Formats: sequence, C-alpha cells, structure tokens
Amino acid sequence: MAGLTLLSALLTGCTSAGYYAQAVNGHLSLMAAARPVTEVIADPQTSDALRQRLAQSQDIRRFAVNELLLPDNASYHRYADLHRPSAVWSVVAAPPDALVAKTWCYPVIGCASYRGYFSEAEARAEAQALQAEGLEVIVQGVPAYSTLGWLNWAGGDPLLNTFINYPEGELARLVFHELSHQLIYVRDDSSFNEAFATAVERLGGRRWLALHGSAAAREADAALEARRQAFRGLVRQTRGELAAIFEKKSTDPSMDRSYLAMKTEVMAGFRARYAALRAGWGGDPAAYRRLDAWVSGANNASFVSQATYDELVPGFMRLFEREGGDTPQGWRRFYDAVNQLAGLSREERRRALKE
Repeated sequence: MAGLTLLSALLTGCTSAGYYAQAVNGHLSLMAAARPVTEVIADPQTSDALRQRLAQSQDIRRFAVNELLLPDNASYHRYADLHRPSAVWSVVAAPPDALVAKTWCYPVIGCASYRGYFSEAEARAEAQALQAEGLEVIVQGVPAYSTLGWLNWAGGDPLLNTFINYPEGELARLVFHELSHQLIYVRDDSSFNEAFATAVERLGGRRWLALHGSAAAREADAALEARRQAFRGLVRQTRGELAAIFEKKSTDPSMDRSYLAMKTEVMAGFRARYAALRAGWGGDPAAYRRLDAWVSGANNASFVSQATYDELVPGFMRLFEREGGDTPQGWRRFYDAVNQLAGLSREERRRALKE
C-alpha cells in the first residue's frame, strides 16, 4: 500500500534530509515495538480478544503460503502496538485540471504516486506546500505498508494494532495484499503494482472465507463487498465525467475558466448520488464515517488515488481465470503470467491487461 514511499526513503539519500530522517526513525521505532506473536499470545497482559485475533492471523499467514503461494518469510510473525490509528500517512497530489498524479522518484524503487510520512503533522505540512503550488491534495491514514521483503532479515513487516481488529475477511485481504508486493513489484508503475496486489487480496480473501470463515463472517463480508462495489461504480462514473471535462479543456482554450463550473456540477452530482446510495445501506452511521469524510473532501487527487488501486484490477482477474483459476497450478501460472507482464513496457502492460 501507500507505505512503499517509506521504503524509498530508507533505501536512498536522494530525498531531503528531513524526509529521510523521519522515514528511518519512524520505521526503526516501529520495528523496536514489534514482539513475536507467540510471545504476545503467552503474555498474561494480552486481552483474550487480541490473543484470539493474533492466533487467527497466523492461520491466515500459513494459508497465504500454502494456498496462495505467497512468500514464506519473517513478515507478519510479530506484532506491534503503535498507539496511533495509522501506520503512516500518505500524500497524493494532482493538478486541478487533470487526473494525473504527481510522482516522487527514487533510484531504488523508481517512481511512486504517493509520499509516506510517519507523522501526520509532517504529511499535512507537505500537503500545504503542494496546495501552495496549485495542486489538489489529500492526506490519507494508511494502516499498513510493505518493505517489499527487503527487510525480512531484520524481522520483516509486523502485524499492527492499526489493522489487527479488522473484520476477519478484511484482515486476511490486507495480509495477502502486502505479501503480494513482496512477490512481484515493478519499478515506476504504482497502478500495476497496486492493482495486482488488490486482485490477489480479493481472490485470496474470497477463498479464505469460503474455506475457513464462519457463516456470520461470510455474510458480513458479502454485505461489505456489495457496498464497495456500488461505491466503486459511483467513483468510476464520476472519474469518467471529470476526465471528459478535462479532455475537452485540453483541446479547447476557451474553456480555461468555464471548466471549473462543470467540474463543480459533477462533484455536486457525485455527492448527491453518494448520499442516496448511503441512505440505502442502513446500519450504524459511525460505520461509514471514514467514507463520508472521503466523499466530502474528494478532489482530483482522491480520484487518482482510487484509480491506482482499481483501474487495472479487472484485467488481473481475467488473467487469473485464464490461467486456471483457484488451484495451486492456477495460482502458479497466474504469477508466471504477471511476471511476464512485468517484463513489458508500461504501455504494453496496460494494453495486455485491458485486452
């Protein structure tokens, strides 16, 4: 997820000294807080709820290796309580008249469409500086990040309090997503990397719940997924409407200012449609607080960020089915096929996935 930008700071000194220092210090602090899961489970101070969830996390971890053929290494065998709601905060920026993310580039991992901070205050300071440049910006709390397996020698990526209490299906999906980054990662292509990991998390989460989830967990997850599908459709629709406006502006100089009124109308329609959608969901309003905040503050950066995770996912899902689907052989052929795509140019990868 968005913590990939942290890794770039850990592996190169080409960022500003301040950014480099906060990344190194933040990650070292996180690693120092991590304890082996077996130790936390045995600790009499550990609550029964956390003990049960940690035990389940290890079942999920074994499932990732045995069923999904994801890396078998040190990651997710330790637990850290960070005493904060997010592991890192991600900054995403885009111009007001285009759905194109600003990128930050590093010698080791290449370019990424987000920048991660361990301090929310520092992330928001960066956002203010970008806004002063005329960009639209969002700051998002991120529950987990991947070091791509390059720090497994030091204990690997730990389980965190920021996501350990997620619903069962969500916890499994998050672990599968982050481990996917350790399996396949392509320089300079955030959309490819995130869409691949998102496809694995959805496919793996579905299989985990089918084989190991309780009836209640499957029912709750199905309801959550239905809401997500509806919301993703709304976001795709709005993104398409905005893209059409920006495309027209790029070819018609007379729209230099009038496009803003059209954009405002599209965003008002988006929020109205969301309100209608949200009214049909029912349940505790507090459950939708983060989504409500996302919608109320949505801008070009928000839609760019969502596209990074979703746009290429259908292509990966079709590729999975083409390679044999949910069998050990199918998973292996799927990863082989993704590796072949990784060897193509960015444009060729997109063309192949959209075909």
